[in-house]
Amino acid sequence: MKKQPEKTDTDVDISVVIPLYNEEESIPELFGWIERVMDENHFSYEVIFISDGSTDRSWEIINELKAKSARVKGIKFRRNYGKSPALYCGFKEAEGDVVITMDADLQDSPDEIPELYRMIKEERYDVVSGYKQKRYDPLSKTLPTKLFNATARAVSGIKNLHDFNCGLKSYRREVVKNIEVYGEMHRYMPYLAKQAGFDRIGEKVVHHQARKYGSSKFMGWNRFVNGYLDLLTLWFLSTFGKKPMHVFGFLGTIMFFIGFVAALILAVGKILHLLWITDSAFFYISLTMMMMGTQFFLTGFLGDLISRSSTTRNDYQIEETI
Repeated sequence: MKKQPEKTDTDVDISVVIPLYNEEESIPELFGWIERVMDENHFSYEVIFISDGSTDRSWEIINELKAKSARVKGIKFRRNYGKSPALYCGFKEAEGDVVITMDADLQDSPDEIPELYRMIKEERYDVVSGYKQKRYDPLSKTLPTKLFNATARAVSGIKNLHDFNCGLKSYRREVVKNIEVYGEMHRYMPYLAKQAGFDRIGEKVVHHQARKYGSSKFMGWNRFVNGYLDLLTLWFLSTFGKKPMHVFGFLGTIMFFIGFVAALILAVGKILHLLWITDSAFFYISLTMMMMGTQFFLTGFLGDLISRSSTTRNDYQIEETI
């Protein structure tokens, strides 16, 4: 049997990336829990906290943890950007063979880390997504989540995932280094991975705990609606982003043909005194609404294309790094 190479001091088995916003009560308990699990399983590791514009003592506590443990890293944003930017910056810093993301509110259990790591290393998954089968969230959060996940499965084609929005996920290092998460696309990390060619995507049922401190920062139907809009954008860009003429040219041709035929019918009707459609206000209203809807959709699509081409798309103001 071939002898495995010995690890050096720079080898890191696991990078735990934790975006957070105003979680001063939970950070020490969470890190202590992670530390215990890692030590029990003899993992080499690092924990990367990203303070997303927190206004409480979160950053001070991260500094205190750093003073006690060299395994702690920290990134402090000058203002609140959102979860996707925090993950993006955390992924850039991650050095572990396996990268695990989790929320800072203690609803994700660090006890799941060993199995998430094993599924990546031994079962050769590229991504393993947590599935909070039994949730302790209010109805305003669980109902939109169920509807959203059903749609996400249909659009992405990843039929085996039941909880796209679960923050507890594990990734092969190559995955997070080869995909770009921006805006609010963190919900679709498995979909982004699939598009990049990392199609071995698995799922693990994970334990979900009730929030211990404070209240959720992400609740309600606004989150639900934004999720659908992001999913539509991602699907459209992945399908037509590099060949927009295929869709716009086709739709333009169809619309021109229908318009030409309609104009011809109206012209004949006017000559023969058979049709008086233009006398109705509804004709102009429907025509105006269709034109406005088309223009709004094209404006949104072109805006997203410009955003993807922007050199400052993932340029965030980082106040301090430790």
